[in-house]
Amino acid sequence: MSEQNASGAESGSVVDKSKRKNLLLGLGGAVVVIGGLWFLYEEFIASRSVSTDNAYVAAENAQVTPLTSGRVVEVLVTDTQPVRKGQLLFRIEDADQKIALQQAEANLAQVERKYGQSLANNAALGAAAGANEAQINTARAGLASAQATLTKAQEDYKRRAALAGSGAVSADELTSARQALDSAKASYQEAQAAVSQAQENARSARRQEEAAVALTKGTTQQTAPEVLAAQAQLAQAKLDLERTVVRSPIDGVIARRTIQVGQRIQTGQAAMTIVPVAQLYVDANFKEDQLGKVRSGQKATLTSDFYGGDVEYHGKVVGFSGGTGAAFSLIPAQNATGNWIKVVQRLPVRIQLDPKELKEHPLRVGLSMEAEIDLTDND
Repeated sequence: MSEQNASGAESGSVVDKSKRKNLLLGLGGAVVVIGGLWFLYEEFIASRSVSTDNAYVAAENAQVTPLTSGRVVEVLVTDTQPVRKGQLLFRIEDADQKIALQQAEANLAQVERKYGQSLANNAALGAAAGANEAQINTARAGLASAQATLTKAQEDYKRRAALAGSGAVSADELTSARQALDSAKASYQEAQAAVSQAQENARSARRQEEAAVALTKGTTQQTAPEVLAAQAQLAQAKLDLERTVVRSPIDGVIARRTIQVGQRIQTGQAAMTIVPVAQLYVDANFKEDQLGKVRSGQKATLTSDFYGGDVEYHGKVVGFSGGTGAAFSLIPAQNATGNWIKVVQRLPVRIQLDPKELKEHPLRVGLSMEAEIDLTDND
């Protein structure tokens, strides 16, 4: 009996070892197959693309801010309303701007008249300078006449003085001749002074003319500095009046309207935001160990939680952020101090969407997306 038990135990032990061997071989084969499949997946599938579900729709929003201040008298749009570029959004009371425009127009007219007056004054000063120069010739003629009179008086006095000793000339005649000589000398000096005065007057008049002409030299009524300044003031007044009518700078959808009729709005104050829904893009936050082969221009396929996987968007990589989200956070991580645990960082990658697909299936800023970049596309 004991021999039979021993024989049965030995037989069972042999069977167990055989099954164990087959099990180990099967397990090893399964590991090899799984490893091979994983290798093939990584080599031919996973290495051909990278994907993330940490992606969101974004846009270069246009913030509408008035360039002039005043009271809002009319608002023609509201949140969620689509608008076209150039469409009227709201109006600002324009009474002050109209008054400023009238003042600028009056100022321009006055400046143009003053410029014409300056030209007339230049002509008058030129004529006065010419008249003064003509006076020089008259004074010189008077000086020549005084010179002749003086010469004659000198000769008469010398002749009479020479005859005075012989008694041929009386004392009265000699006295008269001396008086005539003195008078001629005085007249000559006066004529000299008249010539000098005429010359000085002519120089002064010509300098006044030059000073006046310098203000208008090389200009016309359209190019004079004061006229240009008045024209610029008028253009500014017209621009301020035009800016009381605020229009949409782009096509898009109104968001965050903050103004109401009757509210006084200041220059540069945000009135509303326009989202260009036809020019959206996606910021896909990939892990840093996924970006080794990602390049600008590579194609991307995206799906939105808004429409589900049935709707695919196609785009291309247009750029990478200058830093990770942690680098630009309000309180950046201080990894150089205290205990440190490595955390895989994410870098935003911008993917431009196809405008045609956006038109067929519109998206909105902030919606979640899933993005997959084709790493085999090196265009």
